[in-house]
Amino acid sequence: MQSHASTVVVLGTGGTIAGEATSPDDDLGYRVASLPVSALVGALQLPAAIAVESEQLAQIDSKDMDFATWRALAVAIERHLARAEVAGVVVTHGSDTLEETAFFIDRVVAARKPVVLTAAMRPATSRQADGARNLRDAVVVATAPGARGVVAVVAGVVHAGRDVRKIHPQRLDAFASGDAGPLGVVADGVLTMRRAWPVAAEAGIAVDRLPAEDAAWPWVEIVTSKAGADPRAVRALLAAGCAGLVVATTGNGTVHHALEAALADAAASGCAVLRATRCLAGAIVEPTPAAPGALPAAASLTPQQARVELIVRLLAARAVASR
Repeated sequence: MQSHASTVVVLGTGGTIAGEATSPDDDLGYRVASLPVSALVGALQLPAAIAVESEQLAQIDSKDMDFATWRALAVAIERHLARAEVAGVVVTHGSDTLEETAFFIDRVVAARKPVVLTAAMRPATSRQADGARNLRDAVVVATAPGARGVVAVVAGVVHAGRDVRKIHPQRLDAFASGDAGPLGVVADGVLTMRRAWPVAAEAGIAVDRLPAEDAAWPWVEIVTSKAGADPRAVRALLAAGCAGLVVATTGNGTVHHALEAALADAAASGCAVLRATRCLAGAIVEPTPAAPGALPAAASLTPQQARVELIVRLLAARAVASR
């Protein structure tokens, strides 16, 4: 029997980390989500004291991530974290929507043990394959003393799940943490922390209250404020039944006047609205006092994260109303 907290569970969801190509020089035309997670785990060289289990939860390209997979992932993470012998959970994921999944898990799972998402920018067959190292580094982080919370580990850098965002479409170091900066780095299997582990907040909604079917999740969309912004997009989405809108704003939360008026009408009609800056770093800082009638702001959340935030809020409100 393994000693207490000596086991890491790796949950596979597909992605480039599980991809294969016919040539080691092909880094673009590969088959995503081809290798099983058991094969990725089987290729690792880890200390004998660490036991690694694997579970194939999904096998998809993360551009196609869906709510049903999110729910299944949250359920599996909670189930394994509750086991005394489990030190932490690692999730292999595609890079495209990793930031959305990381933020979602951070909002619905009170992770008092580490939950570590990892990915790859090259398929497993590439001459520059980075998946094995990233997975090994993720296991190192999952077994680190005092580790907790939802984090992502890619290219030797540890990011908080609430901060991580993809910033480059091809580079191996494709992720950053915005102004917050990384939590730490992993080099040669050694973790060096640069700031404290994230505090595990209470879940925004209980995992067992998440809908089982995608169609039952609230519809939340992102609209963009820009030159010549057309408010008809907002009106069309409302008419079609959209429950929430995130506006990707210019600058410090500013919105084109025509779009702002349509969003104010949407909020008045009961649609949930959040402003999130489309700038790649920084946060919306509100004046004191706030402008009368200003739409609520999402602070440092990216538009993608703000959309997840609205989805969780709407689900939580629905759960309360159904009691």
